[in-house]
Amino acid sequence: MSIELYWGSGSTPCWRVQLALAAKGLTHTSHLLSFAARETRTPAFLALNPRGKVPTLKDGDVVLNESIAILAYLDRAYPERPLFGATPAEAAQIWRFVMEFESHGGPAISAVTRPILFGPIEPGGEAITAALPALHAELDLLAERVTPGTMVGGQVSAADIVWFCGLQQLVRAATRPIAAPFQLGVWPFGHRWPTIVSWAQRLEAIPGYDATRPPHWSDGEHPAPSRMG
Repeated sequence: MSIELYWGSGSTPCWRVQLALAAKGLTHTSHLLSFAARETRTPAFLALNPRGKVPTLKDGDVVLNESIAILAYLDRAYPERPLFGATPAEAAQIWRFVMEFESHGGPAISAVTRPILFGPIEPGGEAITAALPALHAELDLLAERVTPGTMVGGQVSAADIVWFCGLQQLVRAATRPIAAPFQLGVWPFGHRWPTIVSWAQRLEAIPGYDATRPPHWSDGEHPAPSRMG
């Protein structure tokens, strides 16, 4: 079957799927859709995915949206280089960390990054300041979990991919000049979380990684994770 991926630049869920395809060594046909041109709302795309969301993956007769569901499908359909572990215990741990990102890590990151990247920022940035303790706690926990090099089992897994891609929004926000007055305490990451930097470098070393980076982030504004230190 021929895998096709419909995606948008800068979408963290899209990046998850792109990085998973790279980690598994799977070739695919890429369809980059423009949010500005409303290409996710065209009749042709809505016929494929009535929700009009990316990522959307098509593999023969199989059509899927929702990035985590796509990762699970790719792992079952193409079991080489598994992303969900080699044992039931590893699979459970990976799913646990994926869902912890959805329930805890992601919201903690978004509470800080969304106002910086997309606005609005309240006077004095009180909401950002109030969100920092939860963010730092999540990063402390992540640093412990990646100390062996990866989160589970010694190999890059879906858990690593989900957390890594989520962290990119924080990198992008923390390095914006508008973030400087808020003293986020996260940049450079190596000052407090050197194991996160080493872990990020391992994800960056996936063959084909550079091609997964959002095209509009190649403007020099978004440092690579290996430069977090």
